[in-house]
Amino acid sequence: MNNVLVCPVAYNENIKLKKAIERFLESPVYGKVDYLIVDDSSDDGTTEMIQSFADQGVKTVRHPKRQGVGAAIRTGITYARENGYEVIVIMAGNDKDDPKEISLLVAPVLEAGYDLVQGSRYLLGRRIGGDMPFYRKVATQVHPFLLSCLTGKKVTDSTNGFRAIRLSIFDDARINLHQEWLDHYELEPYILYKVLTLGCRFREMGVTKIYPPRTLGYTKMRPIVDWWSILRPLILLALRIRK
Repeated sequence: MNNVLVCPVAYNENIKLKKAIERFLESPVYGKVDYLIVDDSSDDGTTEMIQSFADQGVKTVRHPKRQGVGAAIRTGITYARENGYEVIVIMAGNDKDDPKEISLLVAPVLEAGYDLVQGSRYLLGRRIGGDMPFYRKVATQVHPFLLSCLTGKKVTDSTNGFRAIRLSIFDDARINLHQEWLDHYELEPYILYKVLTLGCRFREMGVTKIYPPRTLGYTKMRPIVDWWSILRPLILLALRIRK
């Protein structure tokens, strides 16, 4: 698995990201993959905290100014491609994902030839921990339903940011990550839509999603504005307004 790059992205996630790093370093997967954090210009001490793990093999790229989660993921993908990795694993920087489950997503890519393996909190045998906000319970089921209808492919959890991607899919010019409208939450559903409609091999694997205590905050996403950001790529691509 040393051709795999695990890439959390983060903006002002000091406490939660520190725990996520520690869990990764303690997990069985540690030492078999490389670990790169894309810091989207944090200003709460996150940058310095990440640097404190440098001697344990934690790498980082920091944006000089905040660009958005999509731009941060694009930075991670670009880094992985330029440095010869075969697979990138995107995961949350806020400690919602279990690093012990990285191999669940990577194995189908390396061993069975899948192009994108999507983590799903809704498949049987997995669970959601903590206190998941009600609006997220609704939105995280409406989005995959709409995506499934538009693509004709069954998806149960399209908004889960924990996924493994074969980097060679980005050799296809029809997947153009370098568009300004993809700088925020649009990039992830854009990639999923493209994978599902361009004939790439796709599957889901059940994973755990643990929500942090309310005192640490749930997410940077705003319920209306940012949820529209994850819905609009599906509509724009289906109507061929965007490519």
